[in-house]
Amino acid sequence: MSDETVTVTVKLLDREFLVGCKPEEREGLLASVTYLDRKMHEIRHASRSPGYDRVAALAALDITHELLMLQRSQQTLSSNAGEHIAMLRRKLEAALDTPLE
Repeated sequence: MSDETVTVTVKLLDREFLVGCKPEEREGLLASVTYLDRKMHEIRHASRSPGYDRVAALAALDITHELLMLQRSQQTLSSNAGEHIAMLRRKLEAALDTPLE
């Protein structure tokens, strides 16, 4: 990885922005822009007050909510996996402690 930065022109709700990023981050940036732009278009279409700042704030809140729900779901899955592993470990230890006949 280098300290090199490239400038990428991105478009959100028909407005262009110049964003600096590392070359290896360009693909992720463009994917993020596509997702955010789609979300902003959905909100603008459904909004009675389609001002750019309002749409951007609502999109940020919506995406933040999605992220927090995914994080909560991931924590639940991790916790459940940990419980299952502990149960399997106890069963394995019990089976190994049982003498063979």
